Amino acid sequence: MEAKLSSLAKTLTPSSIQQLSYLAQRCNAVNLAEGFPDFPAPLHIKDAAVSAIRADFNQYSHVQGICDYVARKMNEMHGMNVDPLTDIVICCGQSEAFAATMFAIIDPGDEVILFDPSYETYDACIRLAGGIPVYVGLDPPQWTLNSDKLEKSFTPKTKAVVLNSPHNPTGKVFNKDELEIIAGACQRRDVVAVTDEVYEYITFDNQSNISLASLPGMQRRTVITSSLSKTFSVTGWRVGWAIAPTCIASAVRNFHVRITDCAPAPFQEAALAALRSPPAYFDVLRRDYESKRDCIFNLLAKVGFKMQFKPQGSFFVFAQLPESCPLSDVEFVEELIKQAGVVAVPGAGFFHSNPSADYASSRYIRFAFCKSEDTLAAASVKISRLVDASGNLKLFNLENF
Repeated sequence: MEAKLSSLAKTLTPSSIQQLSYLAQRCNAVNLAEGFPDFPAPLHIKDAAVSAIRADFNQYSHVQGICDYVARKMNEMHGMNVDPLTDIVICCGQSEAFAATMFAIIDPGDEVILFDPSYETYDACIRLAGGIPVYVGLDPPQWTLNSDKLEKSFTPKTKAVVLNSPHNPTGKVFNKDELEIIAGACQRRDVVAVTDEVYEYITFDNQSNISLASLPGMQRRTVITSSLSKTFSVTGWRVGWAIAPTCIASAVRNFHVRITDCAPAPFQEAALAALRSPPAYFDVLRRDYESKRDCIFNLLAKVGFKMQFKPQGSFFVFAQLPESCPLSDVEFVEELIKQAGVVAVPGAGFFHSNPSADYASSRYIRFAFCKSEDTLAAASVKISRLVDASGNLKLFNLENF
């Protein structure tokens, strides 16, 4: 029956990150691969979900209150005036919001600029819509934006620019100067910006997320996608949203209704409790994740990784293998599973730029630190057992192979 598959289906492969999570389950390994929390979600929103189910919120639903709260948050955080009735679409997570946005704005042959390294879902959604991804490499070790590279990536076919900040996999938070470069390019070229801001509340060292849409002239040409998933540790609830100019929001809504109809009804109700969380909740969230970041960052530095960039946001560390390591990223992850029982993600899967770029895409490993204290402690013990007399991982020394 393989001949019956569409040509598009044949281009898609299983998610390498999800496959590694399955492997972690089968091997009973510590999972630092997939970006989902393994600790309990906040009690107040779980109670709200249970109450909604018991109250029979089980049918097709659109909870307008979510839109009202999101609009209020955008005003409080970014000074933006968003019409909750026309400019916000509730979707099944950020992923559907992003996919529906691509279907809403991309025609076959349109080009979409992304920043490399990049989360795998964007590429697939753009291609599903008939678009052509065009990658602009960020410059390591700080993963800075090169304005010349960006300008050269535009062509008459460019339709949109995708920005993920705070950034997966590096943990970079784009600063205002970089955002102004992107905004200026979008306005000069008359293209749409699409942002993924799911880590908007997870920033460190007193940094904060600046939404690209909040810059002068950008709200009218920006689609913001986000969700409850990361902020409230409910990645499986699938409640997200798109914020967009009215005509784009209407198109996104039309695709959403025809694909999934609605986000899970009881979890939409629970979203109201989540969005009503007091400021103290978000302060504690940042502090807890900053502590977890420091824990995993210091561990990796101690055992010999090249740690030249400390994450500014999200819940990932993008660690570089030292020059002494004879293994590629894929080989390293395989050996880490076999010898330590710890699963991480090879970095090469996040890179799409020309292989001749000025960095080695096969020399990075992504570790997720959105895990419980027990999980991080177990990972630390397992990894520390693999060090040699010098204190570095045995996997980094050619003599051990």
